[in-house]
Amino acid sequence: MNDFHAGFASFVGRPNVGKSTLTNALVGEKVAITSSKPQTTRRAIRGIVHQKNGQLILVDTPGIHRPRTLLGERLNSLVQSTLGDVDVIGFCVPADEKIGPGDRFINEQLDEYPRAKKVAIVTKIDAASKAAVAEQLLAVSALREWEAIVPLSATSRIQLDTLTTELMRLLPLSPAPLYPSDAVTDEGLEDRISEYIREAVLEGVEDELPHSLAVTIDDIIERDDKDLVEVYANLFVERDSQKAIVIGKGGSRIREVGATARKPIEELLGKHVFLSIRVKVAKDWQRDPKQLGRLGF
Repeated sequence: MNDFHAGFASFVGRPNVGKSTLTNALVGEKVAITSSKPQTTRRAIRGIVHQKNGQLILVDTPGIHRPRTLLGERLNSLVQSTLGDVDVIGFCVPADEKIGPGDRFINEQLDEYPRAKKVAIVTKIDAASKAAVAEQLLAVSALREWEAIVPLSATSRIQLDTLTTELMRLLPLSPAPLYPSDAVTDEGLEDRISEYIREAVLEGVEDELPHSLAVTIDDIIERDDKDLVEVYANLFVERDSQKAIVIGKGGSRIREVGATARKPIEELLGKHVFLSIRVKVAKDWQRDPKQLGRLGF
């Protein structure tokens, strides 16, 4: 195992450049939820890629942004502490959008992490013309000296192996793997289930709502006599008007959320699931230190 490499890499970029989708594609399993809504990722979620000659631990973090709430400030500090510890940082920019002030701001922040090697990743190349991809590669290469620049598509699985090889090459040598060979994430069961529920709520809600949503799990009960697991969850919003939106007319919206969330939870548990979601109001929780603590931030 002399040439065995193991270590940590993290993807950074504006919200919605495809960081979580890329993490899931490389791991080969859904470990991070995805959504078109901003601030989807709220924790540092580790996904583990196993290779014969190495082990790559991907740390999926929230998007770097200019915070407007205490929650936003805490998410940014989570990103900063994570990036201070990783071996490689992958800077993601989509092929189909020109580099803007947000990308430049994040690129400048990378100077604060001299320990980590830097790789540029041009995502979503299947959504752009060859000329646009070439133009983006040039624009990215002008930002700084990179260890590697990899164009790819996570959804079409184009060049994923190339990225894995490049990241593995940059990891430190290790006498042994850092995680067991069957591990795909170190996320706990409750955390994964609460994230699947939040992902289901995020689809189709109005733009101001995603930031206001939080999910906690009260109980997970396995019924010995049946192939059934009961999951009792709380979905927190900040205002009564938001509660009405999430529940929907006659409970139609929350039933839809339950049906959508149940599928990945059943896949995860390998059993039928009874899912109960109670919608509660925690007024302005994003700005309240006590409530943030109770909700796990």
